[in-house]
Amino acid sequence: MSVQIEALFTSALGLQPPWAVRHVRLDTAKHRIDFDVECKQALLACPACGAASQKVHDRMQRSWRHLDFFQYEAWLHADVPRVKCSSCGKTTQINVPWAREGSGFTLLFEALALTMCQDLPVRQAAQSLRVRDKQLWRRIEHYVTEARKQQDMRQVRIVGECRQQTRWPDVQIRRWSDGEFGRRRG
Repeated sequence: MSVQIEALFTSALGLQPPWAVRHVRLDTAKHRIDFDVECKQALLACPACGAASQKVHDRMQRSWRHLDFFQYEAWLHADVPRVKCSSCGKTTQINVPWAREGSGFTLLFEALALTMCQDLPVRQAAQSLRVRDKQLWRRIEHYVTEARKQQDMRQVRIVGECRQQTRWPDVQIRRWSDGEFGRRRG
């Protein structure tokens, strides 16, 4: 594809320097569009200690599912730089601005998925997004854990638990409450 197409998709994906779309592959038979994203910088800040102007040691190939572009399933692929720091001595992969470390989904895709899961059963949301429901449950667990870390539980003195059996024998719903004030916690 032409340079203008890569520049267009760099802008559409919201990428900022040093990141840019290098190549776009459209497969109409598979209803899929793949974006090869690159970081052209040879010197980057160390993600571990913040030391500036560290050499790129190598690059690791990574892929993330992104929001669909029209009817096409979209994927971002990048050779993510790892920095070898002369200050702290660590070799560390830099964080990409479009995804959480280890996620496999872009932040925008995760946001859409979590929004859908608020109103739909997880399995139905997964089918709509063409992913496995276990992948969505992992994201829900991650963000619930992060939200729980931010809750202030210092005022809770007594904890109550209520278990409710579902129609499936191996599944229970557990609800926690502040026993002193009757406030539900989960």
